[in-house]
Amino acid sequence: MTDALKRLSDEGVAIWLDDLSRKRITSGNLAELIDQSHVVGVTTNPAIFQKAISGGEGYEQQLTDLATRKVTVEEALRMITTADVRDAADILRPVYDRTDGQDGRVSIEVDPRLAHNTPATIAEAKQLAWLVDRPNTLIKIPATKAGLPAITEVIGKGISVNVTLIFSLERYREVMDAYLAGLEKAKSAGLDLSLIHSVASFFVSRVDSEIDKRLDAVGTDEAKALKGKSALANARLAYEAYEEVFSSDRWAALERVGANKQRALWASTGVKDPAYKDTLYVDDLVAPNTVNTMPEATLEATADHGRITGDTVRGTYEQARAELDAVAKLGISYDDVVQLLEDEGVEKFEASWNDLLKSTEAELERLAPTEA
Repeated sequence: MTDALKRLSDEGVAIWLDDLSRKRITSGNLAELIDQSHVVGVTTNPAIFQKAISGGEGYEQQLTDLATRKVTVEEALRMITTADVRDAADILRPVYDRTDGQDGRVSIEVDPRLAHNTPATIAEAKQLAWLVDRPNTLIKIPATKAGLPAITEVIGKGISVNVTLIFSLERYREVMDAYLAGLEKAKSAGLDLSLIHSVASFFVSRVDSEIDKRLDAVGTDEAKALKGKSALANARLAYEAYEEVFSSDRWAALERVGANKQRALWASTGVKDPAYKDTLYVDDLVAPNTVNTMPEATLEATADHGRITGDTVRGTYEQARAELDAVAKLGISYDDVVQLLEDEGVEKFEASWNDLLKSTEAELERLAPTEA
């Protein structure tokens, strides 16, 4: 275990890996990361599965069996992805047991094509929870307007949720409200709230990518001085909102009957701009009771040269507000940026899923037995 990763964990940041593949499972690499790199969870998304399955290694036998059975491509894809999530969940089960269910989690996303369909998202979430059949699974639901009531319904049924694709502070507050409403439904149904967990995945690097592009278009020295600051400011103000909601009377009533806080999860923490330090969204987003899900390159960079110097979030809220206000004064609309990023996020995951469907269909056709 590296000192930087251990320090990060000791500060209350759970380290999750933002990647999964069958090779990572079967080679023992995932177990090694848990043992040596303080990894206590795994997140997946359509782009991750598209990369893993299209790479092919480890999937041919299952694809051959599925082709022989003549299953649909959608069914094949769900059988493959849920098998990986189930195996990863089994590897992480000791962490889940040791942390009373807080960590040791593996996330799997509902079909991104359902992002704007509330009833279908609810049905898919229930199906995925049944298919994986592991208590340490999180079902990922996007934080679209249609996703919010789905979050409440799914939490209300006792299914733990990872809310994904959160970019705006307003939407984040709506996500936390949806979670509390779900807990209230679960309580009314007589469910054990202590068994329900959730994280809210607040996306980081994409905010800088979009706002920096607009700052470059403005082109002034004042604009250039603000580059690389918006994503951290946005995330830090999200943590301020988290502190407010989870110190409210409404929350206290749920906590008294065993409810768990919905942790803020920093997502998209791989740095896109090579001008910035590659551990920027790790070193500068350290706060208690959070999760940072990292691509492997960011995990390795943090282990090698991360600078974990304690809490880098609390006490920064006034500065963060000033930085976002300065961007707004240059004519860059925060609301426009975050809505664009949400729309693009859904579109990118949908495109990855469609690519994966096409490549899986091609493999099923290639491996199908010839008729006698």
